[in-house]
Amino acid sequence: MAIAHHRKKQPEQVRQQLLSVAARLAYDQGLGNVTLDAVSQKAGVSKGGLLHHFPSKMALLNGLFDDMIDKFDAAMAQMMRSDPVPQGRFTRAYISTVFAFDDGDPVDGAGDAQAWHVLTIALLAEPPLRDRWRQWVADRTDEFVGTDSSPDCQLARFAADGIWLADLLQSHDLPPDVRSVMLARLNALSLQ
Repeated sequence: MAIAHHRKKQPEQVRQQLLSVAARLAYDQGLGNVTLDAVSQKAGVSKGGLLHHFPSKMALLNGLFDDMIDKFDAAMAQMMRSDPVPQGRFTRAYISTVFAFDDGDPVDGAGDAQAWHVLTIALLAEPPLRDRWRQWVADRTDEFVGTDSSPDCQLARFAADGIWLADLLQSHDLPPDVRSVMLARLNALSLQ
């Protein structure tokens, strides 16, 4: 009797592959074209394998949200650890991370900028994701109320959100030197 060759299971690697394919598919063809069939086919994973990780399209979008928020939080935590000034520290980390979205390597590897664009579109289109983002913002606002609640810190974060949207829409061609000046000015606001 022959012994069948069994591939070593790597569930986290498969999960990450599915998320990456879903983000790429949404970026290239639009969120409406992200179907479970399309993702499983492009990822080379059986539909059963995909359903094991993500039983619905919303579960897949939630997985993408969780993955990107984890990377966002990790990048911000790293920036905050290296910032010796408590006043506005969270705001500066938020601004820097948002400004990095357009760099193609914002948080944790190439392709994240595209995933952020997809996630932003999903946030606008899917009320449950919008609620989760709203909760993330509320939690951070509460957590950093003592250092980042000034009107200037809030204004700086709102301006960073505007840059995020402009980058997503590709509505403004901002040369790197102009982006650097904007970043410096917003960071200066966070100290007020």
